Amino acid sequence: MKEQTSILNNLPIDPLTGSISVPIYQTSTFVQEAPGVHKGFDYARSNNPTRKVLEDTIAQLENGSNGYAFASGLAAIDAVVKLLSAGDEVIAVDDIYGGAFRLFTHVYQKFGISIKYVDTTNAQNVADAVTPATKLIWIESPTNPTLKISDIAAISAIAKANNILLCVDNTFASPIAQKPLDLGADIVVHSATKYISGHSDLIAGLVVTATQELGDKIKFIQNASGAILGPFDSWLVIRGIETLSLRIKAHAENAQKVAEYLLEEKLVKNVYYPGLPTHHNHEIAKKQQKYFGGVVTFDLVIDDKDLASQIVSNTKLFKLAESLGGVKSLCCLPCEMTHKSIPAEKRYSAGVTDSLIRLSVGLEDADDLIADLKQAIAAAVTANANAQSVNA
Repeated sequence: MKEQTSILNNLPIDPLTGSISVPIYQTSTFVQEAPGVHKGFDYARSNNPTRKVLEDTIAQLENGSNGYAFASGLAAIDAVVKLLSAGDEVIAVDDIYGGAFRLFTHVYQKFGISIKYVDTTNAQNVADAVTPATKLIWIESPTNPTLKISDIAAISAIAKANNILLCVDNTFASPIAQKPLDLGADIVVHSATKYISGHSDLIAGLVVTATQELGDKIKFIQNASGAILGPFDSWLVIRGIETLSLRIKAHAENAQKVAEYLLEEKLVKNVYYPGLPTHHNHEIAKKQQKYFGGVVTFDLVIDDKDLASQIVSNTKLFKLAESLGGVKSLCCLPCEMTHKSIPAEKRYSAGVTDSLIRLSVGLEDADDLIADLKQAIAAAVTANANAQSVNA
């Protein structure tokens, strides 16, 4: 990881002033020396110096050719799907982010792009699903929220054998923990809202391509569609990147401790965390990830939405909120929050039960976080027992 460290330590110094912080170019347009003669910037939708530093930096971190910054993670996903045409087919991971499911199913299907959801944790499932219409394979690894791991190199081999693009949503791992392009992916996307920015203070998306040719296509879509990231938010993401390697290591260390505690909790049925030897495809995670991430999910021995809701409502350090990846710990109930847009039968088939709780483990003291979960679970159990007693 020496290459990553050198990138993080060598963000460009402003050549005009020597400013150690990348300047925020808060401008909509740029004065030209003559018509069409300028310093590489003419209009801020097309390019901006602050955004360019971010785009160049994420491309280097992912070992890619080109990087592009968008107004949200979904805008980044949208740009990738716009590479397709009517009649094309997407093979997508079944345990998919709710926002991506909504975009694929309710926006692009009506334009003639078909979506086929498969369990990509077994690469053979992907191979079996390929048809002549398949033009894009879309995976998350780890997935949101059950943290399924897919063998990126194996799926890449399938994609290349069939002349299909492979896009990997690398949000949960970050480029510090995993580099999908090195494993054969063609495109990487990030919700930079999460770990890359790391402070729960902005919305942003990133796309990185393996080749200049693909990069030029994404650049055209970015400029034509206009969902670009503004200069101030670009600066905030750059600032987050400066501590990314330190944060990812700390998130993973805390998450491992929380996951190991949950294994011993009697009310917990399943714990999903790639760092646990009990996790399906743990060995693949070890092979393709340096760290196992900061998200831990678990469900209950009683698949009771109300009981799970009481737990997430009783935490003190874990704040009940959407999103993840910030320095402050968050918790959510996906069936009522992040994945509510996915039909119940599809959620259940992907492992997202009514009692599934997702934790974004932050940088607080691990013992304090574990104590918080213990008291929240105990309070929920007591409240549930009292309610049953009253009803009896």
